Formats: sequence, C-alpha cells, structure tokens
Amino acid sequence: MHNILICDDQPDIVNALKIYLAPEGYGLFEAFTGAQAVEIVEKEDIHLVLLDIMMPVMDGIAAAEKIREFSNIPILFLTAKSETEDLVQGLNAGADDYITKPFVPAEVLARVRSHLRRYEKLGSHVQETEDELTLGGIALNDRTKAVSVEGRSVSLTPTEYSILRLLMRHPGVVYSTKALYEAVWQEAPFGSEGAVAVHIRHLREKIEINPSEPRYLKVVWGQGYKMEEKG
Repeated sequence: MHNILICDDQPDIVNALKIYLAPEGYGLFEAFTGAQAVEIVEKEDIHLVLLDIMMPVMDGIAAAEKIREFSNIPILFLTAKSETEDLVQGLNAGADDYITKPFVPAEVLARVRSHLRRYEKLGSHVQETEDELTLGGIALNDRTKAVSVEGRSVSLTPTEYSILRLLMRHPGVVYSTKALYEAVWQEAPFGSEGAVAVHIRHLREKIEINPSEPRYLKVVWGQGYKMEEKG
C-alpha cells in the first residue's frame, strides 16, 4: 500500500483530496503547515506528497527543499496560482509536478498514479547522495560540477549542466520545452523555446554514445523531454 501525505492549510481542501484518494486504498496522512509535512515525511513511510505552496509557519517551497535534503519521493504542488514564478520556484525546489486549484478529481488521481508508477519503476535505478546524482553510467557531482559518462569526464556548459541536473533529479518526468526553459533560465521564454532544442542536441552529443538512438535523454513527441535509462 502506498502512503500519501496531503498538506494544505485549508482543512476543506485536505478533506476533499482524502475523499478522492481514499477509494484507491492509499494510506492517507494530513498536515496543515510545511513544518508538519517535513516532520511526517521524516517519521513515516511516505511515498508521495501533495503540498500546498501558500501556507503559514513554513510554505510549500521551503518544505519541498527540506524534504529534498533526505528524500526523493514525488512531490506534487497544490497551487491556486498559475503565475510562472510560482511554478518555476516549485521546480527549482524539487517538485515533480503541480496541480492547479480548483481540482478535477480525475486529474488528481491520474497524476498521483503516474508519479507513483514512475517512482516504483525508477527508484531502484537512481541513487542520490548529498552531492552526487547517478543514472546508469552517468554521474553528476553537484559540489564539484563534474560530470562523467562511463567513467569518462565530460565538459558541459553551465546551461547544459543545469538541464542535465534538472532532468536527472526527476527521472522519467516529462518536461515541456516551456517548463524546461523556465526552470533553467528562470524566466518566461517569450518565443525563445528554440534555445532548449539546441542545448538538448549539444547535451546528447556529449552524453550519448549514439545521439540518434539515445539511451538516456529522450524526446516524448509532442510533450517534451525526459531523462531515463533505456531498458
């Protein structure tokens, strides 16, 4: 059984989400501040967090950053705002996805199921320490900014490094060109999305043995890009 933590400072929203999720057989935990959420994830066997952004004591951004210090479980932000700044902050804090209020129950269930499947499937293939991310033969050290592929050192530009780090932190998660641009450049693209494709191409040339048949960095046609070791 999967355990899900629902954290929102509005009890009505927490109760509504519990009504949506309870029939699926999930173990449900609740919190009303970011600090409570961090404490529960530390103490309990939580597999996914639904986390509001705007909360007292500790907001969702700060809570996500704390959780990411010791856990790579999926974090889905609950937000009533659609501003780019909030969504980019969420991605940078380590969120895997977001759901905009008011909720559509079918969408909530679909997102939760999808991220739990990815976590189960990919969790055993990705290890994260304080400084290093690894996926298959790729190793990224965030302290030294060094990247290697099958033991061979690879030289990346800062932008290429930022893209790789973001995708490696969220294996299997598909980022649209717009979302990728906003997360890495930290600004709205305003027609500059084409820059992402250029950097992706250069990055593939450096980390893939055969860029035309990528093992790691893949295009999901019509949706975006994801990092995933080819089975």
